[in-house]
Amino acid sequence: MNSITLKTNKNLNNYMCTNAKGHTIILGNDGNSVGPMESVLMAIASCSTIDIVMILEKMKQQIVDIEVTVGGERAAEIPKVYKKIKVHYKLYGKIKEKKAEQAVNSSIEKYCSVALMINKTAEITASFEVIES
Repeated sequence: MNSITLKTNKNLNNYMCTNAKGHTIILGNDGNSVGPMESVLMAIASCSTIDIVMILEKMKQQIVDIEVTVGGERAAEIPKVYKKIKVHYKLYGKIKEKKAEQAVNSSIEKYCSVALMINKTAEITASFEVIES
């Protein structure tokens, strides 16, 4: 089972979250750190990026860099869950469009645990562009 520890950091609105390996991120709602809902968007970006890079490498595509932008629309009422999430990938390297499309779709629809979990409440759409470098 995965586990983390959360402790107050600077104040009662700023928290240090540490995983079992000792890696730490700072979360909070004090305006000086990443908010918990922003961290969900970050988790979708990082989870899917891991998949996409792995898939493209297995396809023998030459990916050299990736940039991901994620935006989310939240419900107006509490609980303000995400209702729509848009993920856009900029894939740098020598990558065939069809392979990029397959990698992105496979991640969002099949492999990314975070996206699959969030997809229970939010519609996730993904787009990409290949930038040859």
